[in-house]
Amino acid sequence: MTSMPSLAPRIDTVPPSGIRRVFEQAALLDDVTLLVIGEPDVPVAKHIGDAARRAWTEDRTGYTPNGGIPPLREAIREKLRRENRIEADLDQVWVTVGATQALFQAMTLVLSPGDEVLVPDPGYTTFTMNAHIIGADPVPYRLAPEHGFEPDLDELEASITERTRAIIVNSPSNPLGSVFTEETLRGLLALAKRHDLWVISDEVYEYFTHGTRHVSLASLDEDDRVFSAFSLSKTYAMTGVRVGYLVTPKGLAATMRTVQEAMISCVAEPDQYAALAAIVGDHSAVQEAREHYRANLELATGILDAAGIRYNDPRGAFYLWIDVSHASGGDVAAWALAFLQRERVAVAPGSAFGRTGEGWIRVCLAATEDDLRRGLGALPSPTDA
Repeated sequence: MTSMPSLAPRIDTVPPSGIRRVFEQAALLDDVTLLVIGEPDVPVAKHIGDAARRAWTEDRTGYTPNGGIPPLREAIREKLRRENRIEADLDQVWVTVGATQALFQAMTLVLSPGDEVLVPDPGYTTFTMNAHIIGADPVPYRLAPEHGFEPDLDELEASITERTRAIIVNSPSNPLGSVFTEETLRGLLALAKRHDLWVISDEVYEYFTHGTRHVSLASLDEDDRVFSAFSLSKTYAMTGVRVGYLVTPKGLAATMRTVQEAMISCVAEPDQYAALAAIVGDHSAVQEAREHYRANLELATGILDAAGIRYNDPRGAFYLWIDVSHASGGDVAAWALAFLQRERVAVAPGSAFGRTGEGWIRVCLAATEDDLRRGLGALPSPTDA
């Protein structure tokens, strides 16, 4: 009996998701409080669903231009100008299968096998996974409590080598909820200029900030070195619709047409009409979601304060980054699985987001008040350890 051919060796280097490991174990149990996945708990607005249904009813189900239907690209361009202070030409705007594809697309454009890419630690898991799939080497840069979970630019610069080609920036941060200041963003751009690096900016949580303004890196870019990835998933509770967009530096239209055709051809046409309705339509549901997450944040921090549990006070996104090092015994991944079995509460281990996340967990605030009370109330306090 013959065995099948071997896969490309680099595929074995792709780390599995530590978040999914907890989620899949939770699916095998009954009565679990799920605080592990970044899934909005609010419904999609009616006008968005209506637009998708109309597209299907009117048989708008064909191929579209690689970059997306013209009305959607134009709406995105206007949104970028109005809200992000980014002046982009239409051929810089590319509709993608969520920000996931946008980020992967940007990384494939600038990274070759053997290149290094600087990724935040803690940071979203697919940054590292994408690098391995491409054959590049992810090099973590620390986002530590002593620096307010922003990068130490001197430490970051010291990690740059002759193989470094790009840096990934995520603000507002998943998993931390930190929002980088404009001063930090300008420092990152200056560093990238000194070392001739590309910058890939993940701005998925742009609409969810608390007491601070989101600043888009591309609005500060004077050298055409920033790729910006955006998503409709979290903003409009459209995670399963899979629509995002990539804003490229100038002059890449011909290249983007080729790589989009090779990778996806185009995003599903009904999904694009749903996205158009979301961007140009009533945003009251977005405001309500923002207020819901903010109220949940106040509830959650009150519970943690009463228990004496340390956490990062987030300025954005809808997560809480919580210190459980007093209980996790140096292996928070194992602790999270044991906590799930014992308390029937699913949380994301911080180590799933990088080495610096050891001893921390990420909790999603897109949940009911009862789930937050039950889940956070089950966390061990330092006095119990």
